[in-house]
Amino acid sequence: MKQFVSQIYHSASARNVGKLLSASVVAQAIGLLIYPILTRLYAPEDFGLLNLFGSIGGVLILLSTLEWYNAIVLPKKEEDARAIVHLCLLSIGVLTLFLCLTIPFAKPIAALFKSPDLAHFYWLLPFYVMLMGIWNVLNYWYIRRKEYGRISGYQISQSLFSAGYKTGFAFLPTCGGLIYASILSPLCSLALSLSLAGRRLLRPLCSIDKAACRHVAAQYANFPKYSTPRAVLNNIFGQLPVLVLTPLFGARLVGFWGMAIMLAFMPISMITRALYQVLYQKTTEMVNARQTIRSLYKRFTVWTLLIIIPFFVLLWFVLPSLTAWLLGDEWRTTGEYIRWMLPWLTGASLVLSTGFLPDIFAKQKIELGFEILMAVARTIGVLIGIWRNDFLIAVAGYSIGSAVVSFARYIWQLLLVRRYEESLQ
Repeated sequence: MKQFVSQIYHSASARNVGKLLSASVVAQAIGLLIYPILTRLYAPEDFGLLNLFGSIGGVLILLSTLEWYNAIVLPKKEEDARAIVHLCLLSIGVLTLFLCLTIPFAKPIAALFKSPDLAHFYWLLPFYVMLMGIWNVLNYWYIRRKEYGRISGYQISQSLFSAGYKTGFAFLPTCGGLIYASILSPLCSLALSLSLAGRRLLRPLCSIDKAACRHVAAQYANFPKYSTPRAVLNNIFGQLPVLVLTPLFGARLVGFWGMAIMLAFMPISMITRALYQVLYQKTTEMVNARQTIRSLYKRFTVWTLLIIIPFFVLLWFVLPSLTAWLLGDEWRTTGEYIRWMLPWLTGASLVLSTGFLPDIFAKQKIELGFEILMAVARTIGVLIGIWRNDFLIAVAGYSIGSAVVSFARYIWQLLLVRRYEESLQ
């Protein structure tokens, strides 16, 4: 893997990928080691409640910045990047205030999802959205400044705090230990990151230029116009089994599905997140300099498939036994769900690493079209399972639909690279 990364990037970029990847490995290893303990401290229903809370919060986090934070890396001028940060922070503040005004309606909102326990923890939702929104902004500011060590520090500290809080809160008399931990762990990590960032990184953000804010709001209007609906669709339909199947099949089966998602995407996101963050900054730099990027993406595609496909074939045969051994016999079903996700995970490994290409080439409108197609494919898969009254068929159909659209999306991304290369001639 180290040789592969070195072939793709220059030495400085290889070190950055290695730094982020190492941090992700440590952070994810902490998560994996703690989950066999957590599954014996919490019931599947507790994980189902956490999944529901996270699903609702995930949609709101996307709305909190209107996806402008993705544009922080793009401007050539530093003042434009700072203006985008200020736009994001203003948007986060407005949505957080609005969510606070909805707290008195917690019980009716919880009733919509047939989850009365959600009402007891709804008041934490504004804080969760605010914390995660601020980190998204700070994360991309770090990417622009090539401060990958600070991103790594946040990932490791957040994982450590999360493991500690989830374990300690298991002994609370309420069922919200996992939710409390999901608030306190990013809060502590964000406070630590800000305290260590120093004046060099944060002081430039203290000066607000209203004219620059208006300028970048117009220049990068495609992000709230197309990227935000795309991201919201992705999140809502990404959580479709949780949001739709919880009232029909109960929190227990959804808890198994949530665990399958977590275990399956933990190693995938560990690698793709590191590649995405460095590839985004590097590709933007190369495109701004009108340099070729074809060979980079060709090698990335070939090596990714050569590594993933044999490994996933092996996993198909051992997953149920592996999850039963790791989490306990009660969780064997989780392995069955992950089996059906393997084609989707293959496509996601490609798409998630290069998902910034539509932003670089200003093709967010077409990307929104792919997201609508993904939503339709996932909905059809889930509806087939509901029609057959079979939870496994629902998640299998959802996974297969996701796989087909993911591969189609990546082919289109490679076409974007090809058209860029033709423009250089």
